[in-house]
Amino acid sequence: MEWTIQELAVRAGITSRTLRHYDRFGLLAPSRVGANGYRYYDATAVARLQRILFMRRLGLGLPAIAEVLADEVDTCAGLRAHIAELEAERDRIERQIRSVRQTVEALEAGAEPRMDVMLAGFNDHYKDEVISRWGERVFQVSNDWWHGKTLDQQLAWKQAAEDLVAAWVAAARAGVSPMSERAQSLAARHVRWLSQIPGTPTAEGDRECSIEMVQGLGDMYVDDPRFAGMYDDAAGATFVRDALQAYARTRM
Repeated sequence: MEWTIQELAVRAGITSRTLRHYDRFGLLAPSRVGANGYRYYDATAVARLQRILFMRRLGLGLPAIAEVLADEVDTCAGLRAHIAELEAERDRIERQIRSVRQTVEALEAGAEPRMDVMLAGFNDHYKDEVISRWGERVFQVSNDWWHGKTLDQQLAWKQAAEDLVAAWVAAARAGVSPMSERAQSLAARHVRWLSQIPGTPTAEGDRECSIEMVQGLGDMYVDDPRFAGMYDDAAGATFVRDALQAYARTRM
């Protein structure tokens, strides 16, 4: 199957002049030129044009595109990279759609949209930290899970998390031991809370990694001033860490 230059231009949403320019620049030659002087393009040429148009949409100039195509020895590998980039773009757009829908839900309910709920995602603030500790997959799966929730589900989940933090603070202020039944009950509740998040070791039943994750979170609560503030003060964060680490050592 072949298309003339006019047919290809119409189907690609560009002009014949653009295709001729790509030819002069060495990016895309016609598959053949007929005796009548008409330019014809086959499937291989269209696949190459697909790559060119995609890179143009990403903002690459023609010299950069020419360099990329010159380095490609495997057309299928280039197209697979194209697919991966398109899928990432699709995921980004889907997250934006969900965010806008959640904003509409809030406005229609007469509530003020919360930017932390609407835009930040489950753990976007800690993306690099999550990936460095537990890997890209944990971040991606948990982040997709969060963005897949409705506004009401997000608010309910955040309220449950705030209730858990408040219970930890109350226990710390009461001066109970991290090894006490009250503290260990809170640690068990904390681990159950973690197990609700897809992608995490606690959700997937990986005991060894779950222990490592719980202990690592305990350390992070103390080492990171953001969490010290969350648990009232440094002493509160230390109490949470010690209770979680004791729970991980003895009950997980």
